Parts: sequence; C-alpha cells; structure tokens
Amino acid sequence: MAVLRTLAAGTLLTNEIEIKRSRFITTLARTDTPEAARALIDEVKADHPQARHNCSAYLIDPQDAAPLQHSSDDGEPSGTAGTPMLEALRASNTWNATAVVTRYFGGILLGGGGLVRAYSTSVSEAVAAARIAYLAERCVLRTDLDPSDAGRIEGELRAKGATVLDTVWASQVSLTIAIEPKRRESFDACLAQASAGVAKFRYVETRRVELDAPPSAV
Repeated sequence: MAVLRTLAAGTLLTNEIEIKRSRFITTLARTDTPEAARALIDEVKADHPQARHNCSAYLIDPQDAAPLQHSSDDGEPSGTAGTPMLEALRASNTWNATAVVTRYFGGILLGGGGLVRAYSTSVSEAVAAARIAYLAERCVLRTDLDPSDAGRIEGELRAKGATVLDTVWASQVSLTIAIEPKRRESFDACLAQASAGVAKFRYVETRRVELDAPPSAV
C-alpha cells in the first residue's frame, strides 16, 4: 500500500454513546504493530473489569509484511460486534488503528441489528473525531549546513516539498529531510544551488514518514 491513511501518531481517544441504557465506550488508538494493538486491548480490559464485553478490531499494515486484521465479539452474539467494528475501520480506510468498544449492559436487549449499529456507530464516531495523518514511503537525506545559511536553505527545501524530520544546531547544522524517492536529483540540485556547491545530501534510509496531508496535496 503506497500511501496509508492512518491516525496521527500518539492518537488515543474515547467516544461514548448510550443506547437503551447500554453504554458503548470506544477506545481508539494508533497502533503500528500487532503487539501494540494487543497491548491496548489488554489495557482496556484491565481498566474495565466490570464491563460485560470488551470487543475489539484492528487494521494494521506493517511496512515489511502482509496487512493484518483482527476482530473479536468478546461474548456478544457472533458477528454483532467485532465484525461491524472492523468494517467501520475499513469504511473509513483507516489503517494502523485499533478500536476497543467496552459495553456496560443497561438491562434491555438490543437484538442483533441493534448491536451491529451500536458497535459500528461508536467506532465511526471515534474515527471522525480523530486527527488523520498519512504514511508514505520517503527517501531520508541528511546534510550539514553553515548556521548562517541553515534557516534560508531549510526554507527553500520546505518550499520545494521536503518534510523536515530533524534540525540539530551546533557548530554545523545537521538537517534531516524526507522526500519522494523519484525527486532525489532535483533536491540535490536545489541544495547545491542554495549552498553555492558547498553542501551535499547523504542518504540515510528509505522508510515510511508521517504526513499531515495526502501526498497529492503536499
């Protein structure tokens, strides 16, 4: 998957709805690995030991492995909780995300259709409230700049579309950026011109980088 729609790094939020006195509390988090997803599920269960159900779903696309999905009804009738939660994530195309819906039973049965709507709606509302980001494969480059030129050159690189990952100020300024791999030559030329041929980029790695907007808009 070239570009991944996901939750912004560090996202951890809750959304609660009440239907016929039953409370449905969604905990939604960015999880880039199945280990992180399972840790969140276990944490929510530990936080709500009195809840009748802690249903869960996740969609994860590891960078170097096949996409993963998970759903659990956690005691609800089969197909009425985990599957609609997973479908809510799929419908929003939100990856590397885990949702856990904690249900406190209100004493009134909702029926299969009512449960499907409740679990789906709670997750959909949580995703709608989250800050969205995008993961795209980028070439990571680093260069050393004279402090007197660093601010100007960084500005030119940003204007050209670079994502600045890190700037370390010392006797020389170490600047790390991420760019589309196919644009390496144009950025090399930009840096050469901006620094009068003094500075050069060093290749660091190629990896996914988080963007605030989809690549077509940045």
